[in-house]
Amino acid sequence: MCRLAGALGLIFATPFVAEAAPPPPDTIIVEGNRRVDAETIRSYFRPSPDGHFDDAARDAALKALIATGLFDKVSIERAGDRLVVHLSEAPVLDRVAFEGNKKVKDTDLAAAIESKPRGALQRATVQSDVGRIIEAYRRVGRAEVSVDPQIIDRGNGRVDLIYAVTEGAKTPIRQIDFTGNKAFGKRQLSAVIKTSATHMLSFLTGGNVYDPDRVAQDQEQLRLYYRSKGYADVSVSPAKAEYDPAAKGFTLNFAIDEGPLYHFREVIVACNVPGMDCDKLRALPTAHPGAVFDGNAVDKSTELLAIEMAKLGFPFAQATPRLTRNAATQRIDVAFVIEQGSRAYIERIEIRGNTRTRDYVIRREFDIAEGDPYNKTLIDRAERRLKNLNYFKTVKISNRPGSAPDHVILDVEAVDQATGDFNIAGGYSTVDGALVEVKVGERNFYGTGKNVQASFTLGQYARGINLAASEPYFLGTKVAAGIELFGRQTDVSSYQSYGSTTYGARLQLGTPITEEIGVQWRYAIYNQNITLSPNGSGLTPSLAVRQAAAAGPTWVSAPGSTTTYSTLDNTKSPTSGIRSELSQDLAGLGGDVKFLKTTEDVRYYKSLNSDLVGMVRAQGGYVTGWGGQQVPLMNNFFGGPTMVRGFAPNGFGPRDLTPGTTMDNVGGSAYWATTAELQSAIPGVPNEYGLRATAFVDAGSVFRYSGSTASLQVANKNVVRSSVGAGLTWASPFGALTVDYAVPLTKAAYDVVQPLRFSAGGF
Repeated sequence: MCRLAGALGLIFATPFVAEAAPPPPDTIIVEGNRRVDAETIRSYFRPSPDGHFDDAARDAALKALIATGLFDKVSIERAGDRLVVHLSEAPVLDRVAFEGNKKVKDTDLAAAIESKPRGALQRATVQSDVGRIIEAYRRVGRAEVSVDPQIIDRGNGRVDLIYAVTEGAKTPIRQIDFTGNKAFGKRQLSAVIKTSATHMLSFLTGGNVYDPDRVAQDQEQLRLYYRSKGYADVSVSPAKAEYDPAAKGFTLNFAIDEGPLYHFREVIVACNVPGMDCDKLRALPTAHPGAVFDGNAVDKSTELLAIEMAKLGFPFAQATPRLTRNAATQRIDVAFVIEQGSRAYIERIEIRGNTRTRDYVIRREFDIAEGDPYNKTLIDRAERRLKNLNYFKTVKISNRPGSAPDHVILDVEAVDQATGDFNIAGGYSTVDGALVEVKVGERNFYGTGKNVQASFTLGQYARGINLAASEPYFLGTKVAAGIELFGRQTDVSSYQSYGSTTYGARLQLGTPITEEIGVQWRYAIYNQNITLSPNGSGLTPSLAVRQAAAAGPTWVSAPGSTTTYSTLDNTKSPTSGIRSELSQDLAGLGGDVKFLKTTEDVRYYKSLNSDLVGMVRAQGGYVTGWGGQQVPLMNNFFGGPTMVRGFAPNGFGPRDLTPGTTMDNVGGSAYWATTAELQSAIPGVPNEYGLRATAFVDAGSVFRYSGSTASLQVANKNVVRSSVGAGLTWASPFGALTVDYAVPLTKAAYDVVQPLRFSAGGF
């Protein structure tokens, strides 16, 4: 008991030591905030489990607060168990404006910068915006621009941000050089790219502006051009742009490593997909053994194979062209290897950058849609189609993973460009005399892809109006539809003793058959009338003309079609390929007259060297009445400079030689014409001027007058008319303007010649 009592006494005698309580968590005090809530600021601090903030946590919070851009100054200090956050809030932008800018619109600059009204003023962003404005000016050819950002205090923490712009002089591209090019000359390569050196008409074309995006596209176009001409190993380095202060402009240089010229050796289709009928695929490639290597033919063959495999029920199959080069023989074997690709589907197609063009205009260029199997060949094809629309400055399609492993999201970046046209041209034509022409057009009307055009012509002997509109995807199909309203009036001139009036409308539907073949269906209804007026010569118009005038106005109702086959490398300035047009019109389904007219026009172009192109042309036509009717005078064929240069309009063909009359050309029911022409650059004249010299030989005839010969003395022989000459063509912003001088070699005694000729439009 004594021991127990002693133990208890010892226990109660020992002092009690309690466990120490943890210190309270740090407190965050916020000072200087007026717009930003204190709790929002505290949310940037991440405490340790015990509620305290070490140096790392304070440093992280400091960096996060500065990164918001909401504050000019941020500091954090510790006072015991308190963290005091001292803030100086960034002013709010009341207004962001531009001064001194004339060449670049406010809307374009506002879209380029990141500082926006009602946002915080961030000094770093302002400096970045200065660089963006300078870059916007570089794209319009003004590299000497300077930008001074000015801040105007409006009180209560609000400011105006003004970018004062000093635009400086224009800094265009003065010279474009190519180095390493041996197969093609400077003129030929200059025609491939869109950028051009400064010339007298640069203010109209705008091609002399240094635009890095356009120069990058030019680099790719040069590579594709070489690749299509047999140079499979070609390499085009990024263009070097050097600013010359003395010339106040840029010098652009494209360095090219051509490599050897290759030919196709063997072209095969290797099918590795079980169950696929490969016999249907082997006939599709457009690349042929022995021909010069053509990268475009390889790409086109890959597309055709992809489309055919989808039709055969193998949407995931892929055709991969594998090229095997033999440097010693300069031959390339091409094997299109067909393999089953991984199963992937398009989850979504997202379109960005198009501020004007509607999304559906972009989507309709795709042969695939959301939910379809992913096919890279068809996606590349859609990208080329979008670029060829000429609606966009740049187009890029990329992909990223979707919401599932077998889903892909397509990102389409398309930046709009100007698509309107307004031209005023004045001059002199040997047919219409002094003339003025005004053209107004928009090829992407309100971003819908529709094409709207209007032109007005006022000449010494002719007046005309033309209004046209077209829809490339009528009712959502790949049928192009168009409507045209037209009217033209001509007066008595030295080429004809009568005037004429024609007005009407035309409806058109265009159907693509293949990449090279298309058919246009049309229906035209128009009123035509011949009028007589005193010609001052005292001579009587031909009886055929007087009979046509006495018949009065007649309505022509004619459906028709044109089948076009084209392999031209360039529709505006072709250097290789064939273009054939077969047209037929059947008048008589309504209207007052009945006839069938057929014409054919074939042209073949071949590049003879870097600056010389040869062209051979053959054309012909035939018109005949039906239902017991004759062909009206105005619907006959009349020989002139569009068939054989060196002859006047209506200068050859059947002619009424009755004494005492004006001996008018009364037209024939058949014609033929041929041309052999050389087209060349002009030594010493920059390619940017758009001037081209031609030398040609023409031959042709119009014959078979089908009207009544009673009381007429019609010369109606199939006499060959021929000429030799030279010409000059200017690819002006208003269209091709041509002057020709041709000397007739053979002709009939009654033909009317005209050695010198001015014309508008291509021959």
